[in-house]
Amino acid sequence: MRILSGIQPSGTIHIGNYFGMMKPAMELSRKGEAFLFIADYHALTVLPEPAQLKERVKSVAVDFIACGLTEETVFFKQSDIRSIPELTWILSCVTPMGLLERCHSYKDKLAHGMSPNHGLFAYPVLMASDILIYKSNIVPVGKDQKQHVEVARDIAQRFNNKYGEILTLPEPQIRDDVAVVPGTDGQKMSKSYGNTIELFGNEKELRKKFMGIITDSKSLEEPKDPEKCPVFSIYKLFASKEQAETMAENYRKGGYGYGHAKKELFDVFWEYFRPFRNRREELLKDMSYVDSFLKKGAEKANETAETTMKQIRESIGL
Repeated sequence: MRILSGIQPSGTIHIGNYFGMMKPAMELSRKGEAFLFIADYHALTVLPEPAQLKERVKSVAVDFIACGLTEETVFFKQSDIRSIPELTWILSCVTPMGLLERCHSYKDKLAHGMSPNHGLFAYPVLMASDILIYKSNIVPVGKDQKQHVEVARDIAQRFNNKYGEILTLPEPQIRDDVAVVPGTDGQKMSKSYGNTIELFGNEKELRKKFMGIITDSKSLEEPKDPEKCPVFSIYKLFASKEQAETMAENYRKGGYGYGHAKKELFDVFWEYFRPFRNRREELLKDMSYVDSFLKKGAEKANETAETTMKQIRESIGL
């Protein structure tokens, strides 16, 4: 079984990235071959400054490795895979416009003020190339990304119907308990919405973000519903079952304010990521290990991708 995940280099990893994609992918890697990539081609849809893009790629690479990736995982930059643009063009030629027009991610980004361009519109085809070129079986995604895996399946089926059974149809893997992590404003945590909480950073600044999580206006004395509170939703990701049950009981009986919950949340968060912070500091002192990690991953990914591309080129007459 081959598992594929990717993340855009839009800054350091945040809690939503870690619990929604990173942690599930690392857990699945014990059951098969894991391919994890930094999606720097995808990042071009928002036209980042070149120096900024390079810095963010480096930052994400360090964060991934600090969070526990081992060299058993094939970890690489998307742009190091030479045949990805080629496959994207080939798949574009079998992708109906209507399929892309129905993608809700594009509409959602426009609704949040992003300027439309062809790259943003055709994003699902590039994502399909990422998935299909390695003949991926499992793609861990959040609920909002499930449609893109379904689009990849549709494109693969259309290609196979035309040229033969070459591409593997992927399956989305969603953990319902962490598929959508709320941000500081209660929406899904996303850099696009400016509501993220990063894994790494200044303690004082991170504490301020936790204390700024938006809740309802119920007073300290009033009972509260933990299941409707983003503070509790995030707390459950870090806490033990017993800790979560205790906080939920405190919510329901009253006399327990959101400020108390936020302080407890920060404390458990800070302790959870302590070993990752230490590892990250070590990596930043010597980036040669990170560079070597990415180079080895790219070599393996290119080898796998080229095997698929040879089959594809022959099937379509190139």
